[in-house]
Amino acid sequence: MAAPGAWNGLVAHAVAEVGFDACYISGGATANACGVPDIGLIPLDEVCQLIQHVTEASALPTIVDADTGYGDVEMTATTCRRYIEAGAAGMHLEDQVFPKRCGHLDGKDLVTTKAMCEKIAAAAAAKSDPDPDFVLIARTDARGVDGMDAAIERAQAYREAGADMIFPESLRTQDEFAHFAQACPGLLLANMTEFGKTPHLSVNTFGNMGYDIVIFPVTMQRIAMKAITDALALLKRDGTAEALLPRMQTRQELYDLLGYAPSEAWSQPRG
Repeated sequence: MAAPGAWNGLVAHAVAEVGFDACYISGGATANACGVPDIGLIPLDEVCQLIQHVTEASALPTIVDADTGYGDVEMTATTCRRYIEAGAAGMHLEDQVFPKRCGHLDGKDLVTTKAMCEKIAAAAAAKSDPDPDFVLIARTDARGVDGMDAAIERAQAYREAGADMIFPESLRTQDEFAHFAQACPGLLLANMTEFGKTPHLSVNTFGNMGYDIVIFPVTMQRIAMKAITDALALLKRDGTAEALLPRMQTRQELYDLLGYAPSEAWSQPRG
């Protein structure tokens, strides 16, 4: 199953309209949209508000990046409960130290396996009452720090600690993904991001190797921002946006996406 990234409600509408079965909220894309780097700067309250916008706009199950849990063990449990209250269907925690880095950059540092397992166990306990079906995903960045064997060892420990799904970040080849899936059986998530360590593989390819969800965290934002910067350059040069009209979503197309007719009372479309 593919889960494209949505960094606001309008994009979430489009994800649902095209026919995808899930959404993803990337910490990186969320930070980018606020004009800051992906180092864990966005407050929990803002992320929860974004979760509400995306889930209400799309009516799709939404997986949300929780970075390092916004703090210690107790704060990780609070994050889990807050995400559930906001409408998320699942979240992933990572085993980097704070401040974290993008998973496809070098120079990352990891917390101990024990410390990560304590966070996972706390989140697993926190979700059990409000939503036992909430999917708790443990991400390990160990491949880029200590190698594949360490990543597999950590992943196995994270499953034992209570993770429902494992997210191996920044694997380098298709063979590595296949090897990881064989060594760590169970639910798996793959990150198909551009300009990173992972080669471009299709959703079907990942599925055949045993990966249940494939996220495309920043794909649509990269497309949008390239179009925006090109359009701004043209506007600056020409002093008019008329030449851009063929590239634009029309007013009617926007209204159709939102399910809005100006002459009628509007209510949030669901599904």
